[in-house]
Amino acid sequence: MLEKTLRACAILVCLAVSSSAPAAFETDVVKTARGDLTIAFIGHGTLMFSFRGTTIHVDPWSRLADYAKLPKADFVLLTHDHPDHLDPAALKLVCGEKTAVILTEECRARGIKGTVMKNGDTTTVSGIGIEAVPAYNIAGKRPDGRPYHPRGSGNGYVMTFGGTRVYVAGDTENTPEMKRLRRIDIAFLPMNLPYTMTPEMVADAARAFKPKILYPYHLGETDASRLVELLKGNPDVEVRIRKMK
Repeated sequence: MLEKTLRACAILVCLAVSSSAPAAFETDVVKTARGDLTIAFIGHGTLMFSFRGTTIHVDPWSRLADYAKLPKADFVLLTHDHPDHLDPAALKLVCGEKTAVILTEECRARGIKGTVMKNGDTTTVSGIGIEAVPAYNIAGKRPDGRPYHPRGSGNGYVMTFGGTRVYVAGDTENTPEMKRLRRIDIAFLPMNLPYTMTPEMVADAARAFKPKILYPYHLGETDASRLVELLKGNPDVEVRIRKMK
């Protein structure tokens, strides 16, 4: 226990209750070199981050929250165009006049205005670095043989908050590009079949790029305790389970 506490302090990460995020959602507070990062776990593949007065919404979905009551976004990240990730009604509520929307080409093709990031692109918004990571299926395919998420159509995103690197993977499997990531402090990896990953796939990815904290998300009916069991022998990766069904 002491070793885990010291490790957490060393990487400047701690768990706390946030007074700035809505009480209806679980929140964690992460200490970075430039202040606190608050993570609100809205549910499924939907998250909200708050950092030094900047609010970021990831894949806002109105089935999970009343966005009229949540803070307006300084910027929004959209991972792909499936309806549980691209919800025009939620976007309308969460976007203000100056909100930047970062999206994929497929999202823009559906009439959403914003800045397209292709796999591998990098940019900076509100002082926060953003990298677009490929998100796609290798094994998971529809009956006609098409992957649920074709290569090149979706993004994961790595955001850098005061030196703390946060990876939100989107809908993807344990791809070679994911496994080549380095210096990830916090990772959100999807874990539901047949659309994303099994616990075994998530564990494989975690062993490869070694995030300091791992949140399985987009869980569906997957038993998250299986992932905890698989990573028991990897003390450098702390698995945190939140309500992200």
